[in-house]
Amino acid sequence: MTNYSISISIIIPLLNEAENLPQLITHMANLNPLPEQVIIVDGGSSDESVAVTEALINELVENRQSSIDWQIIETTAGRASQMNMGAALATGDILLFLHADTQLPINATSDIKNAMVQSAWGRFDVHLDSRNLMLCIVSRMMNVRSRLTGIATGDQAIFIKRSLFEQIDGYPNQPLMEDIELCKRLKNIAKPACLRSKATTSARRWQQNGTGRTIFLMWQLRFDYWRGISPEISKQRYYNN
Repeated sequence: MTNYSISISIIIPLLNEAENLPQLITHMANLNPLPEQVIIVDGGSSDESVAVTEALINELVENRQSSIDWQIIETTAGRASQMNMGAALATGDILLFLHADTQLPINATSDIKNAMVQSAWGRFDVHLDSRNLMLCIVSRMMNVRSRLTGIATGDQAIFIKRSLFEQIDGYPNQPLMEDIELCKRLKNIAKPACLRSKATTSARRWQQNGTGRTIFLMWQLRFDYWRGISPEISKQRYYNN
């Protein structure tokens, strides 16, 4: 049974996502039930992301189409620090961290509230938004790997009890693999709730760089992280590909 007394704050780090924002904001306003709070943290966008966000939210509020507590804050770029800043302002019992190019399942909030009756953190299965057979297989393998290892990526919309997030001091302040490190710390405390409902995330990087090349890069970055290569070095490799 869903525990409706549990409140959810969704935290979304942004950087130059103006083109994607109408779809994102509309999606937030159509979740059923609505989250109690959505905090958008811009990391210094140069494409009018903040202005576009403000205009879209004002339109919803003026038309009384949303009862969400919307918050918009600005800071410097850095996904981990952006998410930590959003978490510091959150009022929800549960924090959900969502990438701007990822859409939650429509019943995500009730799924989370059900799961968190017995769990302290969790994530969704993921689906890459492509009908390409290879990318469908990649999505499935990502979900299997996550279920076996207890490690999730940011594309899987990680959610955490706020008290636990504060206990582990939030996301580690590093430029890459912050989601992997967070999950490593969390799974030492509790097993994740692995929800089979799917968050749909953009396949644009896979499509731009090629599926095989992207798979190889992702595994290389994970291996480098496992053997202690600095996240700063891995970041350069990630963004130069």
